[in-house]
Amino acid sequence: MLILASTSRTRQDMLRAAGLSFTALPSCVDEAALKAGFSGPPAQLAQALARAKALAVAGAHPGALTLGADQLLVQDGRVFDKPTSLDEAARHLRVFSGCSHQLVTAACLYRGDELVWSGTEVATLHVRPLSESFIARYLAAEGEAVLASVGAYRLEGLGAQLFSRLEGDHFTILGLPLLPVLAALRAAGALAA
Repeated sequence: MLILASTSRTRQDMLRAAGLSFTALPSCVDEAALKAGFSGPPAQLAQALARAKALAVAGAHPGALTLGADQLLVQDGRVFDKPTSLDEAARHLRVFSGCSHQLVTAACLYRGDELVWSGTEVATLHVRPLSESFIARYLAAEGEAVLASVGAYRLEGLGAQLFSRLEGDHFTILGLPLLPVLAALRAAGALAA
């Protein structure tokens, strides 16, 4: 049995498209508190968040494999949180305009309280220069859906228009290093090799 310690629609869609059967459960982890008390590089923070999410669910399901994941957006050493309003989303987009940022995506598998696997992948996204009129039109078209994304974009939608170049794995950009996760599931005997 596989449990995804997340209610992320994008992560669920990726796992389903890869042919996996799983149950999605919310982890109810206080991410803000974990971030506030953390000191270290973004990759370690992303991994700590992924592990906290998995452990929050895994204890109640000791026989299952529990998948935890997290993604951080980092630009020039600053870690961004999801925007809480369209005004904040516009401010984020102005900061990203003409610059690159990294998406640091971590995932882990637990069986009970035993760590079975963990991995972190990084993708670099180059945002083209964005005009104020483009940002206004983009946010009007996307609406509050952008508030569900740390970058205020959905690459699989109109957000593709924000970029001049992408470096890294597509799945990692969407929020789950899917190929390493599948390899870990095969190694754990949860998928046929």
